[in-house]
Amino acid sequence: MKSQDELKQAAAAAAFAYVRERLDERSVIGIGTGSTANRFIDLLAGVRARVTATVASSEASAARLRGHGLPVFDLNVVDGIDIYVDGADEANAALQLIKGGGAALTREKIVAAVAREFVCIADESKFVPVLGGFPLPVEVIPMARSHVARELVKLGGNPVYRQGVTTDNGNIILDVYDFALPEPLETEAAINNIVGVVTNGIFAHRPADLLLLAGANGVRELRA
Repeated sequence: MKSQDELKQAAAAAAFAYVRERLDERSVIGIGTGSTANRFIDLLAGVRARVTATVASSEASAARLRGHGLPVFDLNVVDGIDIYVDGADEANAALQLIKGGGAALTREKIVAAVAREFVCIADESKFVPVLGGFPLPVEVIPMARSHVARELVKLGGNPVYRQGVTTDNGNIILDVYDFALPEPLETEAAINNIVGVVTNGIFAHRPADLLLLAGANGVRELRA
């Protein structure tokens, strides 16, 4: 039985092989945030001479990329992103995701929106029939915390302030527990329409294009 760390490494290695085959002198690679994305960054360092540009979804990922000598660019100075590689906290069969366990959901959502192809890497424990077992992160402007929390309760969730966490954008996170998401598209839009919400961790309007799901029998490729 493979450990979760081994499965994360396998998913990252599969993403690295996929990206390496598509690298050319014009490639811009979007890089996500979290433990599985970190493994991908470490592998990408092995072909740093072939990587023209990366765009990071967090300051932590940017620092790790620079530490490996990989070039990191601001999103505003590149024409686009060819492939974005990132993990997920949950994924369903439509490749809709919950992300934001690392509090980088807003920048992750921006990078995903720009990317021509979004490759999600995860271990099989993240694959679920219905999203919502993982608490849904919502990035909120600090002064709106109580208002947003009340509105999330009206939607049926149980929001909990993530103590001691400030996002790279200077905001706070509410994690919404006990909140099954049978209609991710509608719920994503409804939460984003609450005044004071920056964005939420449902990636349904921009799902992954390819899910590399690592399990005991290897890595499966799933496309929506």
